[in-house]
Amino acid sequence: MSEEDRSKDAFFIQLAEIAEAMIAAHGKDFATGALVLSAKFVAEGKPLIKPASGG
Repeated sequence: MSEEDRSKDAFFIQLAEIAEAMIAAHGKDFATGALVLSAKFVAEGKPLIKPASGG
């Protein structure tokens, strides 16, 4: 397995852990919506977090 494949696998594990935590805290509908919205932002090149304000 290449270094890139290992890196991608590690990200999939992190994503799965986040999804499981969202499901446990708020249910499948919330987790699905949050992941779809995140994917939409990535596809559109929108920021996923607000930039830190200076000051």
